[in-house]
Amino acid sequence: MLDVWNLGVMAFELWSTSLSTIAMRQGLWQTQSPTSVRMLKENQRMVTEKLEASLETSFEVQKAMLQMAFGQTAPWWVTSRRTMTPYHRRSSANSRRLSRQR
Repeated sequence: MLDVWNLGVMAFELWSTSLSTIAMRQGLWQTQSPTSVRMLKENQRMVTEKLEASLETSFEVQKAMLQMAFGQTAPWWVTSRRTMTPYHRRSSANSRRLSRQR
């Protein structure tokens, strides 16, 4: 049961850090010039991180599918945690980084 609880905590943290990151980036977009070096780097970083996280998640899903094909199933909460980890890690790091830049 503790694993299911930890999954719920991770989902809540992902939700809250995603909202704060979106709000802070919106603030940057409203106060910075879109062609400034800082905004270009931030936008490039945002896209790159999303692509990397989606690739990592797709690899985890593929690994789970292959394990299922060979009869090695993991509980749903383990698979869910593995697939959310790349997004959670990046979202938490972005929230911390953007909150310090003010």
